[in-house]
Amino acid sequence: MKLAILGAGPGGYVAAIRAAQLGAEVTVIEAGEVGGTCLNWGCIPTKTLIASAEVLHKARNAKSFGLDLEGTVTPNIEKIVERKNKVVSTQVKGIRGLFKSWGVNLIEGRGEILSPGKINVSLNDGSQQEVEADKIIIATGSRPAEIPVFPVDGKRILSSDHAISPDSIPSSLLIIGAGVIGCEFAFIYKEFGADVTMVEMMPRAVSTEDEEISSLLERELKKKKIKLIANISTDNVEITDTGVKATLSDGKTVEAEKMLISIGRAVNSQNIGLENVGVRTGQRGEIIVDSHLQTNVEGIYAIGDVTGGIMLAHLASKEGLVAVENALGGSTSVNYDVIPAAIFTSPEVGSVGLREHQAVEKGIQYNIGRFQFRALGKAHAMGEISGLFKIISEKATDKILGAHIIGPHASDLIHEVAVAMEGGLTVKDIAHTIHAHPTLAEGVMETAEDVHNMAVHCPKQ
Repeated sequence: MKLAILGAGPGGYVAAIRAAQLGAEVTVIEAGEVGGTCLNWGCIPTKTLIASAEVLHKARNAKSFGLDLEGTVTPNIEKIVERKNKVVSTQVKGIRGLFKSWGVNLIEGRGEILSPGKINVSLNDGSQQEVEADKIIIATGSRPAEIPVFPVDGKRILSSDHAISPDSIPSSLLIIGAGVIGCEFAFIYKEFGADVTMVEMMPRAVSTEDEEISSLLERELKKKKIKLIANISTDNVEITDTGVKATLSDGKTVEAEKMLISIGRAVNSQNIGLENVGVRTGQRGEIIVDSHLQTNVEGIYAIGDVTGGIMLAHLASKEGLVAVENALGGSTSVNYDVIPAAIFTSPEVGSVGLREHQAVEKGIQYNIGRFQFRALGKAHAMGEISGLFKIISEKATDKILGAHIIGPHASDLIHEVAVAMEGGLTVKDIAHTIHAHPTLAEGVMETAEDVHNMAVHCPKQ
């Protein structure tokens, strides 16, 4: 079986390796670098910057741990970016090494589907090459959305692609959009020394999350002196002598040295030959697929951001595995009810399953358990006591519907609940499982106990 994959991001490269493991002859076509947006422009670069910001924060607060550090600790942006680039480069080399190990053929260029079994590649060196395949997987991903009112120039008005490699930290930064990406950059740039203001048209920050989690994150933004202006839109942006000025829908203006646009992403479905074979797309250009991730054209599959669903790297990877299995004759699908997600703010946010308002909208009778990080000895030892655990369960069955955590290591802790949900376990199954002490994971256990008002370290209600 010959399999061709357009795109080498977290969906495409994972699909390629799995297909090779299953015996397929695999060709990957990628015009940029392997790893896609996640590795080169998103997940890994931002988390590397966040790691530097966290170390900086700890150093600045060393006295609270009984440590005396002489002098002032300041960020060296050149070295921070240099470290980020090194981390990315190491990961890129790792993927290329895996391709070589499994015999995956990487063609560096832009692919255009000519027919269900043929792709023309405009190579990066200017030449052309044709690739024949029995099956095709489209994994071309997404890019920062371009909106006319925000003329991104990479100097005064930035996209997230620019924000990961600053040559200096502005004295002030205006972030348009308080979603996941906007909030992560807000904490990064604030720690590095910028005066940060965020403007969000939705009523709250990270509006995709549970309302309690959003409220607690907004509290942390306030504690960090990051200004949030919510429930308002930006009508106009202009370049000034000192930076940028945004006019809001209420007529007020906000000025800053630089502006970061963080208001969504556009799918990369253009100029890849979809019209040549009649692949059906939606209003935003997203490729429409069935439960097996196959398009309306037999033998052509699509995965990840380009399908217009939840834009998460790990979901793209899972879809890549599923698409490969189906392309090679299997019949499987993705469980979209259990998709853990993480936001790397300070503190972190982890979530999986239904938010409370979604349970209400679905008319589900539910119970809720909550537990504060400040009740954990480990959190006090770490000096990080802000945060909350929350588990939502179906009242009739004790089935876990969702979980939400804001606090240190929330991105790791959420996976205990995700595994329980995937395995069909109940809240009592988590509550009855012995958890090591002292750990943050004890909070998951206590939250499960609190669903039935039996948490030992919660005061009587």
